[in-house]
Amino acid sequence: MYEILLSVAARVSGLLVDPVVRQLGYLFNYRTNIEDLSEKVEKLRDARSSHQHSVDEAKRNGHAIEDGVSKWLTRAVGFIQAASKFLEDEKAAPKSCFNGLCPNLKSRYQLSRAARKKAGDADQIYGDGLKIQKVAYRPPLQEIRSAPSEALQSRMVALNEVMEALKDSNINRIGVWGLGGVGKSTLVKQVAEQAASQEKLFDKVVMASVLQTPDYREIQQQFADKLGMKFEELSEQGRAARLHQRIKEEKTILIILDDLWAELDLDKVGIPSSAHNHKGCKLLLTSRNRDVLSNQMGTQKELLLQHLQEDEAWILFQNRAGDDTVKNPELQEIAIEVAKLLAGLPLALVTVATTLKNKSLPIWRDALQRLKRPTPTNIGGMDAKVYSSLKLSYDYLEGDEVKPFFLLCAIISIGNIDIADLLYYGMGLRLFKGTNTLEEAKDRTDTLVDNLKASNLLLETGHNAVVRIHDVVRNVAVIIASKEHHVFALQRTVLRKEEWPSMDELKKITWVSLYEPDCHELPEGLVCPKLELFGCYTNQNSSVKVPDSFFEGMKQLKVLDFTNMHLPSLPSSFRCLENLRTLCLNGRIMGDIAVIAELKKLEILTLRNSAIEELPKEIAELTHLRLFDLWGSSELKVIPPHLISSLARIETLSMGNSFTQWEMEGKSNACLVELNHLTLLTCLEIHIPDAKLLPEDIVFDNLVKFKIFVGDVWRWEKSYETGKMLKLGKFDTSLHVVDGMGKLLKRTEDLHLCKLCGGTDAISKLDGEGFPKLKHLKVESSLDVEYIMNSMDLTPSSCAFPVMETLSLNQLINLKEVSHGQFRTGSFGCLRKVDVQDCDCLKFLFSLSVATSLSKLEEIEVSGCKNMVAMVVFPQGRYREEIKKDAGGVNVPLLFPELRHLTLRDLPKLSNILCNDEKHMLSNQLEEMRDNSPLQLSLGSNLRFLKLEKCMSLVKLFPPSLLQNLEELIVENCDNLEQLFDLEGLNVGDGHVGLLPKL
Repeated sequence: MYEILLSVAARVSGLLVDPVVRQLGYLFNYRTNIEDLSEKVEKLRDARSSHQHSVDEAKRNGHAIEDGVSKWLTRAVGFIQAASKFLEDEKAAPKSCFNGLCPNLKSRYQLSRAARKKAGDADQIYGDGLKIQKVAYRPPLQEIRSAPSEALQSRMVALNEVMEALKDSNINRIGVWGLGGVGKSTLVKQVAEQAASQEKLFDKVVMASVLQTPDYREIQQQFADKLGMKFEELSEQGRAARLHQRIKEEKTILIILDDLWAELDLDKVGIPSSAHNHKGCKLLLTSRNRDVLSNQMGTQKELLLQHLQEDEAWILFQNRAGDDTVKNPELQEIAIEVAKLLAGLPLALVTVATTLKNKSLPIWRDALQRLKRPTPTNIGGMDAKVYSSLKLSYDYLEGDEVKPFFLLCAIISIGNIDIADLLYYGMGLRLFKGTNTLEEAKDRTDTLVDNLKASNLLLETGHNAVVRIHDVVRNVAVIIASKEHHVFALQRTVLRKEEWPSMDELKKITWVSLYEPDCHELPEGLVCPKLELFGCYTNQNSSVKVPDSFFEGMKQLKVLDFTNMHLPSLPSSFRCLENLRTLCLNGRIMGDIAVIAELKKLEILTLRNSAIEELPKEIAELTHLRLFDLWGSSELKVIPPHLISSLARIETLSMGNSFTQWEMEGKSNACLVELNHLTLLTCLEIHIPDAKLLPEDIVFDNLVKFKIFVGDVWRWEKSYETGKMLKLGKFDTSLHVVDGMGKLLKRTEDLHLCKLCGGTDAISKLDGEGFPKLKHLKVESSLDVEYIMNSMDLTPSSCAFPVMETLSLNQLINLKEVSHGQFRTGSFGCLRKVDVQDCDCLKFLFSLSVATSLSKLEEIEVSGCKNMVAMVVFPQGRYREEIKKDAGGVNVPLLFPELRHLTLRDLPKLSNILCNDEKHMLSNQLEEMRDNSPLQLSLGSNLRFLKLEKCMSLVKLFPPSLLQNLEELIVENCDNLEQLFDLEGLNVGDGHVGLLPKL
């Protein structure tokens, strides 16, 4: 018991004595605690300074500070400041009382205790500082944001289009292509900012410039810097593997590869090469060449970034030149003209505007003149940027042919460039290596044009026969041609004698191109021993005289073009052009041209739109001639017999809108039998006024392209889309389908028939195989025709019109059916547009079996068919079989799912889209059809345009459910139309159904 009491007493004593001792210690150790705190504050101050030095160094190196370090520094600084203030206050605090006779025990106790606690805090903070091992880290580099650009509509549209593509889960590779300097890099930087910061589509967005000679290590390093990674691997393959691994760590990432010039090996860089490897990785690529993107890099969507339109170009130019400058009345007109000359190229606009900003009127005038006559040193350094950008595109063109071909494009026109002219010039200059025929040369020409379009050095015109080049691009090309190839080219310029090169320079000149020169006469005595091309292209209102001796010093000339030159006769010095291969005398050539026969090497001869009335018989001596173009020479009335047959090497003969005075063999003019002697003929344009002139043994087997008009009902237009066109007028199929014409029909792509006769099935009898190649059919004013195609006239294995895209029927007053009988699957399956006018006997447009096969039909226009009651008819007895009621409603085959445009005009008996055949068209039957509403479920819902006019029997219109994409609706003079929209069953009262949202 005693021991227990002793133990308890000891514990109680400890609990009571220790706190007392500790409290007394604050008094006894007052000075020690204050000094200890002071030392620890100084020690912490040194530690903070050391870490701050490391932080400052890291910041200077562009590194980011670790959050823990920043917090520690803040904590340390705050403590040091508070402790220092405490120590300062301690010195001033009263430490005695009774006039210094006794120490102030209370004050000493409080200060000592606080100092002891603060010293402990100092130890804690100091200890935490010792644990810091890494002060900073290298953050991922952010893309440098371009300065905000003008809110140009075309650029906003392009930006939105790219953003929409990035949001499409089915697209993982997107391309932006366009001319150098058009703003591709600026656009993708804006995309990067919007995708990462504003819309947050991706966790990471990284970008690298590729350039024309890719440095894979450099590309890898650009990505590594922006991903905040550091390569330890030395080999390129090791770095690629590491980068690939790092990219895959990001759930979503956009990788931008800017300025591709050729295919880039993504695996070699370390970029996941397929969506399968990383579904969250998308690629955005830019290039000057579309083919690099689509063909080599496999982009799924390509966006062409066009030059700015004139109004946008002016906005950009005005903003950069400054309002004070361009609104100056003296400068504004010149400024507008300068901006126009820059053809909407942003780089040119910005650099020119910046250069001319705040400049005086004389400098603006000088700049305008220099831009009209470009040289790479114009206006200080401005043109150097534009020139270098386009020159780089030129320098990187691959192949020996494409560069001179591009320069050719630049010097022969300032508007649209006829691709045919490029073919003629290229043939004469022997640009097309390895081609043996004109057709091969034409293919090569098209290939080169496409390559230049893909590089955006040539521009689309919407027509495959012509191409265009921007003024800025042309100017740079002319400079290149002048500097590197001794080309002398002037366009719409006053041409004085002193403007011509010196005698020494003329000896080096290879090409001369004068486009609409302002002069009255070409100079005499030009000695150009290396000249291979001379072109003088005048407008129809000017006249330039050619001295008789003009060609004496040009004996190596290969190509001569005198388009629209007013030449009453050819100069005698023509005889000197013994090496001439291409001669273009288009336009106002007239008089005697017999001297041409002495050009024995001539291969290309074009006399388009000439006023020649008779071809000289000497032309027959041009035995090397491969192309003879007489298109539009409507005054030509005489071609001597046997002249055409003598041109045995002819591959292309173009006589459209020209000679029509064909005669039978043995007469005083040319006959069609002569064509059989042209065994190399592959391209023919010809007008035969009467089918009776066609020889029974006419051979067209070798024709690859043709435009053959038969009959006197046709007028020639300037151009046609197809290369295989046949027009037959007043053609009796029972008499005139000679063997050669029959074979030609099987290869025809565009067939026009007018005033056809030969029975009710005259058309289908033309080809029992169903016109397997025909894409476009137009039939008009043919009284005998009752059926466009009768299945009974086809061979058992043949489809009807399997590739036909457009069908036009006009004034076939006895037409009963478009298609009669049952047809094999695939018939009419490619039809996209149907136009039917004034076919009064036609009661329906298609049978159900044909209508259900028209899955690609986009446009229907029917007008003036007085007896048409429906567009689609059911076979007899099939109405109730085809339309079956079930729990879900009416089950009707879907018709015309792609129909976009429907016009029904002046159809007084049209009551519905679907009906039973004519024997069952009783009023109660039609009423039943309306009640069952087959109309409502029979059409696709893609209709954009609907016009109904003078459809007096139409009672109901389509339900809104099928018109949700309708953008335009026109209803006129439909007097019996009871309801515009059938809203039965639709809950529209509370606004839950949007009625025609796009109208």
